[in-house]
Amino acid sequence: MATYTKSSPYYLTDSSKGYLDVMNPRSVPAETDDILFTVTNTYEHRPDLLAHHLYNDVKLWWVFAARNPSVIKDPVYDLNAGIKIYIPKITTLQTSLGI
Repeated sequence: MATYTKSSPYYLTDSSKGYLDVMNPRSVPAETDDILFTVTNTYEHRPDLLAHHLYNDVKLWWVFAARNPSVIKDPVYDLNAGIKIYIPKITTLQTSLGI
């Protein structure tokens, strides 16, 4: 039976039956101090690199889609150069996700 870490997008998804159930997505709250960021060519289709740069943790790649659901439906292919997304601060993630 798999147990997922708090940094995983699957952390809230039930796996007690011996398999991963339908995903229960995690939300990242909007805060007034979130940073409006324009995605550069360096991070196009690479949320893992952006997560590493901002949070020093590539496993938090999914946070950008969770925080910007109207802009990013696919966390990899919708992260295009030029789009503007909100970036939560690490303190927000520590409080809301418990990481």
